[in-house]
Amino acid sequence: MDLLSTLRMALRALARNKLRSTLTMLGIIIGVGAVIAMVGIGQGADQTVQRQIANLGSNLLFVSSGSTNFGGIRLGWGATKTLVREDITAMLKECPAVSAAAPGTQTSSQVVYENDNWGTRITGTTPEYFDIRTWPFMSGAAFTDDDVDTAANVAVIGDTVRKNLFATTEAVGKTIRIGNLPFIVVGVLVAKGQSPAMSEDQDDAIIIPLTTLQKKITGQPWLRFVMVSARSRSASYAAQQQIEALLRDRHRIRPEQADDFTVRNLADMADLASEASKVMTGLLASIAGVSLLVGGIGIMNIMLVSVTERTREIGVRLAVGATEGDVQRQFLIEAIVMSLIGGAVGIVVGVGASLLIAATAEWPILISGPAIGGAVAVAMAIGIFFGYYPAQKAARLNPIEALRYE
Repeated sequence: MDLLSTLRMALRALARNKLRSTLTMLGIIIGVGAVIAMVGIGQGADQTVQRQIANLGSNLLFVSSGSTNFGGIRLGWGATKTLVREDITAMLKECPAVSAAAPGTQTSSQVVYENDNWGTRITGTTPEYFDIRTWPFMSGAAFTDDDVDTAANVAVIGDTVRKNLFATTEAVGKTIRIGNLPFIVVGVLVAKGQSPAMSEDQDDAIIIPLTTLQKKITGQPWLRFVMVSARSRSASYAAQQQIEALLRDRHRIRPEQADDFTVRNLADMADLASEASKVMTGLLASIAGVSLLVGGIGIMNIMLVSVTERTREIGVRLAVGATEGDVQRQFLIEAIVMSLIGGAVGIVVGVGASLLIAATAEWPILISGPAIGGAVAVAMAIGIFFGYYPAQKAARLNPIEALRYE
């Protein structure tokens, strides 16, 4: 008997018991749909975290002034005063893996525009900061190197500051007051949202020339941080080692002494987040996969019942010349067909559930082609695995005893 004829017989056998066949396939449908939806949730979460980390900047390393021990009291981040602009010049000259660097320092202040005011972070830096952070402008433009050289009173504001000070008016060209100093707004940045690395609103900030902040506001010549862009993501690890070696040498730190600075590589954070997402996705897929196992057991149970019900039919077929292989193939194909139909419906259910979750819960979902293909492959494997024993049992029936079966 050829494969096509066997397939037609299998479909007719399933059609005779539509309700039973549908209920049998339900386990596969739920299993495949759950796997697709759970993997989509896990991969969507991973994609969101990776996008947030990428929003911080391109191949970014964050170099900050470190802690120090003063009279037995350990002071925290930003306590040392050894990080200076000359270190930046040395990084760009002596660290081949570094492509750009922007020095910076920070403070906080109340900002006033007409009758509105807002407390926010004030960051002093150079124009390279915006390129390293890959931060586009909503309106206006960045301040220039000339503004840094002359310590000009110009400012770039984040979207949160814009909303609180300029809700109904255009911000560019307006004059705000930081402390007692007037500043002209030259640019408004596109919103970036929450920072996954620093747990702060990236848009709640005003960025001004570094020299303006150092000379007119804080009076501090040292730096609190340096934003460094490596030549590539893979080069960021080499850049980290080169920066650490350079700063230890420039700051005259002996081998037994701890660093007076900190270098954080965002590639490490991205890798850690990716690994955590993979574990979560695998856990969710494993839980959903239990439904596939239950569905496979249901297929085997129904196929065993089918063998018992069709014992006389099997005896007739064997008596008129069908081989054991023909009978085995018929029941095995029935099991595979149920699995594949259940898998196909499960794909529709899984994709639909994913889209529904994304629309109602506003949860990021990434529908994965490999997850769909893998779920269908598993469904087919379950059909073969759990259909093999009933098929073997049917093929090994004694034709004479089968014909006598009532």
